[in-house]
Amino acid sequence: MAPAPPALVHALADEGSLEAWGSEIVSGDPLGFVDRKPYVERLADARATAPGDEAVWTGRARVDGHACAIIASDFDFLAGTMGIAAGERICRAFDRAIAERLPVVGLPASGGTRMQEGTPAFVQMAAVSAAVRRLRDARLPYLVYLRHPTTGGVLASWGSLGHLTFAEPGALIGLTGPRVIAAMTGQAMPEGVQTAENLHAHGIIDAVVAPDGIRRVLATALDVLAPPAPHPPEVPVLQLPDDAAVDPWEAVERSRRTDRPGVRELVAACASQVTRLSGDGVGGRDDGCFAALARVQGIPSVVVAADRPPGQRGASLTAAGFRTARRAMSLADELGLPLVTIIDTAGAAISAQSEEEGLAAEVARCLAELSALRAPTLSLLFGEGTGGGAVAFLPADRVVACEHAWLAPIAPEGASEILHRTTDKAPELASAQAIASTDLRRLGIVDVVVPDRPEPGEEGATFAARVAATAAAEIGALSTQDPDARAKARAQRWLHVAQRLLAA
Repeated sequence: MAPAPPALVHALADEGSLEAWGSEIVSGDPLGFVDRKPYVERLADARATAPGDEAVWTGRARVDGHACAIIASDFDFLAGTMGIAAGERICRAFDRAIAERLPVVGLPASGGTRMQEGTPAFVQMAAVSAAVRRLRDARLPYLVYLRHPTTGGVLASWGSLGHLTFAEPGALIGLTGPRVIAAMTGQAMPEGVQTAENLHAHGIIDAVVAPDGIRRVLATALDVLAPPAPHPPEVPVLQLPDDAAVDPWEAVERSRRTDRPGVRELVAACASQVTRLSGDGVGGRDDGCFAALARVQGIPSVVVAADRPPGQRGASLTAAGFRTARRAMSLADELGLPLVTIIDTAGAAISAQSEEEGLAAEVARCLAELSALRAPTLSLLFGEGTGGGAVAFLPADRVVACEHAWLAPIAPEGASEILHRTTDKAPELASAQAIASTDLRRLGIVDVVVPDRPEPGEEGATFAARVAATAAAEIGALSTQDPDARAKARAQRWLHVAQRLLAA
């Protein structure tokens, strides 16, 4: 009889869809370990009392219709610790998922490495982490739900390598458990540090989700991640005529209107099955960076934007915001999903902290990452486009601009101050620097300009829907192209901007 999976696996799986893997792999006693009780007796007790026969259950199931591989710790079996057999089950499950082209759902809950199996169990961390890397190299999704508690070698291997990571409310999550920390250092870990909620606040976990809600969250993400991108239907695309000319200063003033539609309105008009990435995954979080998996007009995509809160001007991202954007870019590239970047920013954050966190380097890394992606890329110049905060999201395969969006190395007032030591020349500088959408199209920086008249506040939903339709048409066309040819063409287009002007 196949071992029983943990209760959460039953709750996630569609009825009748469970299939156990790896039940022939069980722990032995490789070291002849004897503590207060022989290890062989502890194993026998665990098998007699736990639902399963090992500290991890692996197998196949459907989650809301999506076929998945599932790897789930059984905490009732020796605290879910990872011994040699558990590590081997995990590795084989990842490799089978690769062979069967299945996304993987990881459900860790563990005290870490199995002490009774010592160093041989400890080094399973390397084997398991390599197995996750193989899955990701195969462009297959890995979703993780950290349960209470998840610590040690499990957290520091397969627990921390998901494309998306969720956690149970109140879960203890940390490399070293608080009791061991106190014993080894003589000091207690501050209250609340090793909790799901605190790690979410620091951008390490994408969301804190109760067990009765995780099935819906996983299904939403799998709706975007699991299926291949379909060809979108033909949609009418409304473009500004080639001979149109937008007044640059009018564009600046319009883009700064607080009733102008922002990223939130655009996402509401065109996106579904949205799963947000909450931070950079390494301890930084900037809520001004909107990064998410979503279907854009039905097309599975990754969306990155500077989120302008209602009633405010364009957001200014911190170093953590740009790291979050790069995380999203890498996710799109790994999974072969189109990437849509949305530009509406008053520039990168200006602060001492931002400088100390390497803000300029993060802008540079975004530029380098976006320039090299094999996935289809589309940039939407949606509103304000100031400085490094804007250009970091620009070098895509195709660039669509709204009529009254603009792009400049610094706000016109800043350019005026630099050149004339006064901000009074801002309107003149806006015209002189070719920042308007129609100027950008003439220079080859923008491909399509979408009308946004009449007044933005009068037709926000219509305007957002029109931009979304244009984006869908562009993504659909890009998705049919050969990735190598597309990447080469992208590199050439940005070189040609300068070359055309130098030749003139």
